[in-house]
Amino acid sequence: MRILVINGPNLNFLGIREKGIYGSKDYNYLLSIIEEKAKETNNTIETFQSNCEGEIIDRIQKAYFDEIDGIIINPGAYTHYSYAIRDALASITAPIIEVHISNIHQREEFRHKSVIAPVCTGQIAGLGLQGYLFALDALMRLQENESLR
Repeated sequence: MRILVINGPNLNFLGIREKGIYGSKDYNYLLSIIEEKAKETNNTIETFQSNCEGEIIDRIQKAYFDEIDGIIINPGAYTHYSYAIRDALASITAPIIEVHISNIHQREEFRHKSVIAPVCTGQIAGLGLQGYLFALDALMRLQENESLR
């Protein structure tokens, strides 16, 4: 499988910002556990991070033309208001899993609503960096189920 992991604003500041919410592991640690999972499962996983909405949209559109098999996205704060990212994801026919390190439903009221979720296959929130690995497992299972049809 070819999987794209997209991280939005401030994810590159893992281990620096709000450690009580996001933990002390840094972004390079996240990349290393994703890379390790790719090797274990014999998948190709590309990671992409941007603090800019337009760059995220451009990468989603490129994923369409690249015929990516699945997307994992942590849109960061764009989760709550980026209809542009939502619309770009709506063009993708492959499964999409939205991931959040913290439980957005236990945080400030404005974080409870995701405009991204309605165009995603599923959402994982509140399980820390492990949520990315669960999302990878989910994409592989979805692929297996599709091939059984």
